[in-house]
Amino acid sequence: MIINYNPDVLSCLANLSNDEVFTPPSLVNQILDLLPENIWNNKNATFLDPVSKSGVFLREIAKRLMEGLAKQIPDKQERINHIFTKQIFGIAITELTSLLSRRSVYCSKTANGKYSICDIFEDEQGNIRYELMQHTWQNERCTYCGANQEVYGKDDSFENYAYNFIHTDKPENIFNMKFDVIVGNPPYQLSEGGHGRSASPIYHKFVQQAKKLNPKYLTMIIPARWFAGGKGLDEFRAEMLNDKRIRKIVDFENSNEVFPGVDVAGGICYFLWDRDNEGLCEVTNFYNGQEVKYERPLNEFPILIRQSKAIPIIRKVLSKNENGGKRLNDFVSSRKPFGLPTNYPPKNNGVPCWFIQKIGLKFADRADIIDENRLLDKWKLLIPPAPIASQTDFSKPIGFYYDGNTRIAKPGECCTESWIIAGAFASEEEVISFKSYLFTKIVRFLLLQTVVSQHVTKEKFFFVPDLGKYKGIYNDEMLIKRWDISMNEWEFIDSKVKSIGLTDNDEADE
Repeated sequence: MIINYNPDVLSCLANLSNDEVFTPPSLVNQILDLLPENIWNNKNATFLDPVSKSGVFLREIAKRLMEGLAKQIPDKQERINHIFTKQIFGIAITELTSLLSRRSVYCSKTANGKYSICDIFEDEQGNIRYELMQHTWQNERCTYCGANQEVYGKDDSFENYAYNFIHTDKPENIFNMKFDVIVGNPPYQLSEGGHGRSASPIYHKFVQQAKKLNPKYLTMIIPARWFAGGKGLDEFRAEMLNDKRIRKIVDFENSNEVFPGVDVAGGICYFLWDRDNEGLCEVTNFYNGQEVKYERPLNEFPILIRQSKAIPIIRKVLSKNENGGKRLNDFVSSRKPFGLPTNYPPKNNGVPCWFIQKIGLKFADRADIIDENRLLDKWKLLIPPAPIASQTDFSKPIGFYYDGNTRIAKPGECCTESWIIAGAFASEEEVISFKSYLFTKIVRFLLLQTVVSQHVTKEKFFFVPDLGKYKGIYNDEMLIKRWDISMNEWEFIDSKVKSIGLTDNDEADE
């Protein structure tokens, strides 16, 4: 039997990269569903996609308007002409995507072409614009997007990633009009060059630029790392958390649930910003296909807790006011606890020093060591600042997940940037006790709430109480009693955090 199969070509596109991701049509419609239903019946409503790649947002908007305006504008061609010339607008991120977007929306790569379904455009671009922009360099950085001049200041034969929408002080001049709705999937980051995964986020600049246009509604799909992490995102995070116009956030802890085959560390989210409607935010969290929805203020904590069920647990633990309310983020060391970078070369003699795990304990020159916090002569628990690269399930690694990933450094031993000092003590008994505390599921659960990327820094310990004195071996049963954790709360914690030392193929002992 022959089965006719006519897939949507926009659901079959390969992504430009993990940073410029095409949005599947099904996901686009989930995002558009956040908007009020009556907007599709408004022939005066205007829509802008400022980061058009495939044109899928504009195409799906046009389909909804075609249906919603059928009674007001019965003639199909007149309705098409009205929607495409008066209501939907796009700014492409490259010349190639401008052609692709026009082909998706107008059925022609030129808006005034022979096969364009809109027959009144007078130029090739129509309402999907692209203009080759240039970075504005100052101190080897672009003043608009922060791009590295060494990486992106190449000749014109290379794509320079100077995106139109954010390389202007007056985005309103691009179309010389205001918009009711701004929607899209912006580029996520710009490479810093060099080795490794070093990159700077850029998606927040599109959100901030869109707000400058003051639309009635703004909805974008972006990485969720802004919840708690990401360099250069502190100001953006504070801005988002304190904006009562953020009325809905839909959060996917695993990016593969929305972008199959795409690994975006920390997951993906999309949101609805409603200019004229302040209030609580409805946060919907998806994890392994399970959905949890909760309405709450976003600014209760300095980061966004993505798992709503974790909030009452955090409140309960912090209400105990352990050690006068002190927490481990003031106790854990910063990066480079002794001023030695990761690539510091081992010496043949000198001060014993812990290097990356494959090198182990070697030596450092005493003259190179900075010990402003007087940690050298203490017993120290060392943990790696990053778990296994590209992991997305942070219930497992979190730096010290495997017992073998940690080191107890004796008095007189230091370490490079490959480690951070989780705690420093006068005796071996104390550091062993502290390690047992850190390895409990409840403490790792509290840490998990702040971890949305590969790196574990001192700031991630914000919700973990500092007990002050550490004596004996801690376990979860002790902390359940100490912090009045209910059995329902413990079952939730236990479901989110694996036992120490397990691999993906192991099961926890019950």
